[in-house]
Amino acid sequence: MQPGNAKRDPLPRSRQLRLDLLHTFEAAARHLSFTRAGEELALSQSAVSRQVQQLEDSVGAALFERGHRALALTEAGRILQRAVEDSLERLRDAAARVRSTAGRQQLTVTCTPGFASFWLIPRLARFTAAHRDVDVRISATLELVDLERGNVDVAVRFVPGAQGRGPLLFEEEVQPMCAPGLLRDPGRPLKAPADLEQHTLLTVEMHDAPLTAEWEPWLELMGLSAVHMAHTLRFTRYGEAVAAAVAGQGVVIGRLPLLADLVREKKLVAPFRSPAASRRAYFVTLAPHAAQHPSAQAFAEWLVREAREAGVAPPSAAPRPAPRPAPRPAAR
Repeated sequence: MQPGNAKRDPLPRSRQLRLDLLHTFEAAARHLSFTRAGEELALSQSAVSRQVQQLEDSVGAALFERGHRALALTEAGRILQRAVEDSLERLRDAAARVRSTAGRQQLTVTCTPGFASFWLIPRLARFTAAHRDVDVRISATLELVDLERGNVDVAVRFVPGAQGRGPLLFEEEVQPMCAPGLLRDPGRPLKAPADLEQHTLLTVEMHDAPLTAEWEPWLELMGLSAVHMAHTLRFTRYGEAVAAAVAGQGVVIGRLPLLADLVREKKLVAPFRSPAASRRAYFVTLAPHAAQHPSAQAFAEWLVREAREAGVAPPSAAPRPAPRPAPRPAAR
């Protein structure tokens, strides 16, 4: 066995550092007085002296120079004092963090990255301001997370309407969108769908799906079989494609009401003003384990209320918990 891999034998008890002795040493080193340290710790002067001696025996070095009327730290004592003060400060910080989170409710929410970026995060401060005892964790993913196994409390599912569970938050409409500057380009007008051929397609790559999959509802409405554009920029996330559109780099399929704020702020415009229903919608679902959690109930109800106040949600019942999955058959 190599020396570096040899298992170390535990120190004998006489050489182990006792926390009570370190606490006594810290007080004595701070006051440079066994008497004043004893007053702070409710110990006699002789008890403090005895505990310091035990610590010195444990570390194998003198920690104080004992004068007739004064104490002074040795070099070993100064080294140990710095280490003890640093450790105590870290312990105090940890205790403060524990106290600050004690009694706080933890809430995990899963949703798509697009919903998180364009709809949820701009509004989230209103929920946290009204529920200061709730810590919210947003898990933005395109994966359909198992709420029980993933320890998720609330899900905003973006699925075909017939597959939705829980109250409907809002349905989706799609239409081409671009930066206002593209509409002012006389060399490349955007007055009719045929004009798209002169522009750059901003699209998101999806597994086993054509690049224009998200354009299909709008193409059907316009009676077109495909969209042919001069160039293509591909992205892995919808937010990246939208950012490119805002920067004037091309035309993206705009999803409403997710992009409603960008339209209202005139960062994006719809050149053809012909929205088409995408047949997909957002639904709010509570995990079974969170059905009775006040914070999860409050968050789900807040989502529905925000959608109603934005004028995009139909009247609906309170959020219902997701059905528990059927037990899986035992492996054979």
